[in-house]
Amino acid sequence: MQGGILRIALECNDNNSNNNSESVLSMAAWTMYCNGRKVGYAVKRRPSKADMDALKAMSSVVVGAGMISGKELGRHDDELMYLRANFERVRGSSDSESFHLIDPEGNIGQELSIFFFRSRNGFFSNSVFRILRRFQSRGKIDGGSKTEEEEKVYSWLYALARSDKDLVFEYVRSTERGLSFTEAERRLKENGPNVPLEYTFPSWWHLLWSAFFHPFNIILIVLSALSYITSDNSNGCIMLVLVFISVSLRFYQEYGSSKAAMKLSEFVRNPVKVQRCAGRVIQTELIVQVDQRDVVPGDIVIVEPGDLFPGDVRLLTSKHLVVSQSSLTGEYWATEKTADVREDRSTPLLELRNICFMGTNVVSGTGTGLVVSTGSKTYISTVFSTIGKHKPPDSFEKGILQISYVLIGVMLLVVTVIILIEYFTFHNLSESTLFGISVACALTPQMLPLIINTSLAKGALAMARERCIVKSLSAIRDMGSMDTLCIDKTGTLTMNHAIMVNHLDSGGSPREKVLRFAFLNSYFKSEQKYPLDDAILAFVYTNGYRFQPSKWRKIDEIPFDFMRRRVSVILETDSNPEGRNSQPLYRFMITKGALEEVMKVCSYVEHVDKGDISSFSAEDHQRILNLVEELSNEGLRVIAVAIKNLQQKQVSEQSMDNEEVVESDMVFLGLITFFDPPKDSAKQALWRLAEKGVKAKVLTGDSLSLAIKICEEVGIRTTHVTTGPALEQLNQDAFHETVKKATVLARLTPSQKLRVVQSLQTAGNNVVGFLGDGINDSLALDAANIGISVDSAASVAKDLADIILLEKDLNVLVAGVEQGRLTFGNAMKYIKLSVIANLGSVLSLLIATVVLRFEPLTPKQLLVQNFLYSVGQIAIPWDKMEEDYVKIPQRWSVKGLLMQTLIYHLIRTEKIPFIMEIASWPVIGSTILVSAVGIAIPFSVIGDVMGFTDLPLSYFGFLVVLFIGYFTVGQVVKRLYIIVYKKWL
Repeated sequence: MQGGILRIALECNDNNSNNNSESVLSMAAWTMYCNGRKVGYAVKRRPSKADMDALKAMSSVVVGAGMISGKELGRHDDELMYLRANFERVRGSSDSESFHLIDPEGNIGQELSIFFFRSRNGFFSNSVFRILRRFQSRGKIDGGSKTEEEEKVYSWLYALARSDKDLVFEYVRSTERGLSFTEAERRLKENGPNVPLEYTFPSWWHLLWSAFFHPFNIILIVLSALSYITSDNSNGCIMLVLVFISVSLRFYQEYGSSKAAMKLSEFVRNPVKVQRCAGRVIQTELIVQVDQRDVVPGDIVIVEPGDLFPGDVRLLTSKHLVVSQSSLTGEYWATEKTADVREDRSTPLLELRNICFMGTNVVSGTGTGLVVSTGSKTYISTVFSTIGKHKPPDSFEKGILQISYVLIGVMLLVVTVIILIEYFTFHNLSESTLFGISVACALTPQMLPLIINTSLAKGALAMARERCIVKSLSAIRDMGSMDTLCIDKTGTLTMNHAIMVNHLDSGGSPREKVLRFAFLNSYFKSEQKYPLDDAILAFVYTNGYRFQPSKWRKIDEIPFDFMRRRVSVILETDSNPEGRNSQPLYRFMITKGALEEVMKVCSYVEHVDKGDISSFSAEDHQRILNLVEELSNEGLRVIAVAIKNLQQKQVSEQSMDNEEVVESDMVFLGLITFFDPPKDSAKQALWRLAEKGVKAKVLTGDSLSLAIKICEEVGIRTTHVTTGPALEQLNQDAFHETVKKATVLARLTPSQKLRVVQSLQTAGNNVVGFLGDGINDSLALDAANIGISVDSAASVAKDLADIILLEKDLNVLVAGVEQGRLTFGNAMKYIKLSVIANLGSVLSLLIATVVLRFEPLTPKQLLVQNFLYSVGQIAIPWDKMEEDYVKIPQRWSVKGLLMQTLIYHLIRTEKIPFIMEIASWPVIGSTILVSAVGIAIPFSVIGDVMGFTDLPLSYFGFLVVLFIGYFTVGQVVKRLYIIVYKKWL
């Protein structure tokens, strides 16, 4: 059964209870126990009601539930070692049955294929334990860290990794010849296209509806309709034009951005070489090329350098196969893969050497593999499982909704009161209704959607100049609110390429001899040179070493493979590398590779301090391991170098066929260390972000020691650090507290990155940005308030991001944060200004209507005044913000809204306007223009139509005095506000 192979075993009781169960039931039945407690039954077919009654009274055969990891239900390590060893001993023989699992309450589960393993001492299975645990935890796996679908994928892949090839073919129902064309077509219909995530980017009408459905747009449309009903066509037309401009602007911006969204073609539009069989009597194997969408479970695929794996694949053959999993892990180093290994459950999933995952690609070597999962059943699909869910509204959107509801409530109340007062005063329902609608229009910030969308669009263009592409306009205002930035280490803080650091002997001292032989190994190896080889060669060339490879001749080579994890070359020279001429010809085997594998073939070690070669003792072994641990804690990667002086007779075709004979009794020479260096710009950028109130947290899949080393280099505090495995052991409260304090979180899986982001958002009440570029970052990118990626990222990461950086440089992000706060601030200026100004105007009208026996303003005068006032605010998106404002994250806050003053030049800055701080020229220009128009209207023909009269010159003197008093009171109120709330706006 794909996705859920269960490996269990049964131990019969001495009283032959299995036969007794047959006399009670019409089937075999087993009682499942876990640590002495009954947790369910297993039966061979779906039981009848009579069978169910009998089941509850019986206990026939005990299923011992074993584990790989030691945390479940208090098992001890010594028990685990016994169970593990027992399982390894009996895994070779098996047969299978189909069973139903029944919990103690009698609920029948789905039919499962169960593979049995027999032994004298009992049996166990990690997978069975997980099923039993599922009965108790109601579907939650590992404390909720994995979903049931994820657990199915994990269990399936681990079962295949542990099994030999014959059993794998049986599981997938395929053969060594491959599938027939007919069977492949049938499976394609059964499983569907091989696509990890079905997605169609938003249609134009969906985007148009999203742009249209804004609370104030709806208010304006309702008021426009009422205006037409009351024959106020000009006012209705004006409001519809405002809605049209606002909706068009947002639709145009987001429709253009959406065209680049969700380009999954990198995964699903690739040709794949597949082995199929044809013929009814004598089947012939054919190599055909199919589209990746048409690959099905059971296909045998042939992969070469550059190929993407079309699904999750169990390797059948491999030759020097190196696979890049950077799209899943985000890490630079390629991974060794081999078919000739059987893994166990203790190996992390992404480190399984015989399993290759959909979306990863071949760097070098070749291989064949059996496709075991496609489409939604692949590992990559577990990463995509929660992608696409709508993010909750941010504080800005919530604030807009709150203001909308407040205004609608106030509007209904005030308009109703004014209409009633007008009607009972003047007894003209038509005029009273028209005046009420005019008041409603005055209360509505008509320019709000237009101002906000203009601000966001302008911000998007400004961020594009800073090399930030904005895909979602709402992300700009979120950038202004962001107070926590989660970043990956590789490529963001580091250069994302290896450089060689040092060449050390066994005692940890630099020695040129180690470098010379490492260089010769990398120089003469004939297979593809890996990044570490390039780093060694670059180190030698750039530092002026002259090792003269022309004086050496290559005799033979033992290429790198993944069982040995080392490469050896045999070279010959006429001159002694040590500078002594005691014989005419020198022949050396030079081996370089993983420390453990090189040490296996070493019988001697060279001591530079003693100047001699001695036997490789246990003390030497431990001393080198301690040295390597120290180097690893410094963030360095280490490989070992060994040599052996060969006699000519030792190198022959016969001896070269036996690698163990040749790679033996070698002299351990020393170590080569490498480092992925931090970027020069990273430290400055992080300091600038901290200065602006943005805390940086490093979330990486790499080791903790390496992450700490890099963070210390770039100035990130490492007082509080943690790892993914450590987080798994914590309860919810401890998890939130640890995530809140930690600045470095290492060895995280994709789902753990998601949980960290969600914890910061919910428990920490943070606005979280996440910068990632791999498929492994997709969950966190989708969940973060602002998903940030780079143009060189995996396609899925770019598609899920709200903002794409054209340079993987944090300084680019700093500029984006500044622009986001500028945009947010200008939008907030208009919102606070317009809402309070309109509330003030309506309150004045309400009081005047009650006190006066005449209309203080006619409906037309009120609408013209409100329209001119709104037009004057169109320049707000081009206004400046003070430096103090952009230094800290900005969020929506309702508490100070009603304390704002009513004059724009007073409200836009905490300083004294016109004296200590001057607005931008578009704002000053619009203020002068609207003021001039307002003064000129009473003296114009329009004034006659609107019912205005000429104003005496003495009025303007009174107006100046009134304005100064108004301005002074406002300035005093503003200072009081700053004293109370410690900030303005």
